[in-house]
Amino acid sequence: MIAKIGRGSNLYGALAYNYQKVEKETGQVLFTQNIIQAPDGSYNVEQLSRSFELHLLANRKTEKPILHISLNPDPKDNVSDTNFENMAQDYMRQMGYGNQPFVVFKHTDIDRTHIHIVSVCVDADGRKISDKFEKRHSMEVCRMLEKEYGLISALDKKQEAHNQTFKPVDYKAGDIKSQMASILRHLPKYYQFQTFGAYNAVLSLFNITAQEVKGEYNGIPKLGLVYFALNEKGEKGSSPFKASLFGKSAGYLQLQSQCGQNRIKLKDSPTKGSVKERIESVMRNTSNESEFRKKLMQEGISIVVRRNAAGRIYGITFIDHKSRSVWNGSELAKNLSANTFNDWWNNKKTENSAHKSSVSKKDVIIKPETGQSPDTADFLINEKMPHAYEQNSFNVLGGLLPQSHTEDYEEHVFDNRMKRKVKRRRL
Repeated sequence: MIAKIGRGSNLYGALAYNYQKVEKETGQVLFTQNIIQAPDGSYNVEQLSRSFELHLLANRKTEKPILHISLNPDPKDNVSDTNFENMAQDYMRQMGYGNQPFVVFKHTDIDRTHIHIVSVCVDADGRKISDKFEKRHSMEVCRMLEKEYGLISALDKKQEAHNQTFKPVDYKAGDIKSQMASILRHLPKYYQFQTFGAYNAVLSLFNITAQEVKGEYNGIPKLGLVYFALNEKGEKGSSPFKASLFGKSAGYLQLQSQCGQNRIKLKDSPTKGSVKERIESVMRNTSNESEFRKKLMQEGISIVVRRNAAGRIYGITFIDHKSRSVWNGSELAKNLSANTFNDWWNNKKTENSAHKSSVSKKDVIIKPETGQSPDTADFLINEKMPHAYEQNSFNVLGGLLPQSHTEDYEEHVFDNRMKRKVKRRRL
């Protein structure tokens, strides 16, 4: 089980965030302590807020007196409501908040059923309850609760994480935002891509594509990204989702910066030579595209091919899951360029002659949407994704990302919003 502890100054916001899930019937008020209850046993945000008023009025100088805690068992744990209630009380007591007013919300809007606890960290006299060594103490309490309630250990899951396979987005399964959030928040940390096109190639393995959006605000040009889930044909299968829903790591500026950093890291890295040799070895021992893809996957390398409407190959990207590096074919060598594979697979030239071919000016395919070559238009995504990216089957190479369940993207956005408010007040 993992516990997340947040602090803020907006009690109403913390309660409203949780209560909106109750109203949507994807959450419920599971337990309360020292909380005012209506005669009919119901709750609402205003009523819940009043239960904390005395503590907040007595508050002496604590800037962030609101506690917003989530307790997150493993998705495979089957925790009863009674155990959730008892766990919440045990956790609050062990952390020093056992006498505080608090309300426990159960969330069921994602496959990881979990609970949120809203409370205050100042006592009835307005003194702040000590949070010394809080993180370490919380981890110790979680280990104790795992044993007491027979939960899967988060430490064991962490050790096993490198053997887990992360599932691509299934646009038919619903809760697309949460599926995408799990991938988009972690992917940039684990793969070294040097261009936005390369980033999109990796995303395509998980049935996601990114697209640049341009606009203007108060006369200032703005650039941003939106993300789509892809269907089984590689077409956009969902509404667009703003990058801001998934944190800074999924945003335009952060990805630009990361591409630049990755180019520096990979420039003189021996990884390039290793990947090149493994691909060339497979080329020498295969005779067609299907066989080439299959043997590359056995080497731990995925391939994403970009074809235009006429079927001509104008781009090819190799994703090495061993080194977690992403390469356009022409970055590795001339004999691994898109033109080489177009000659080999489309024009039926032999593998040996394909090795000798190089890209000439007349072979550069111009994107009709941008008037630029693919190499100079990395941040301008082809609108017609079915012609741009072919979908790869992705059922090997565990350990791509650290977890294999969906995340509560709304919780992530809410936490970020609270942090931004605190930062603005400090300025």
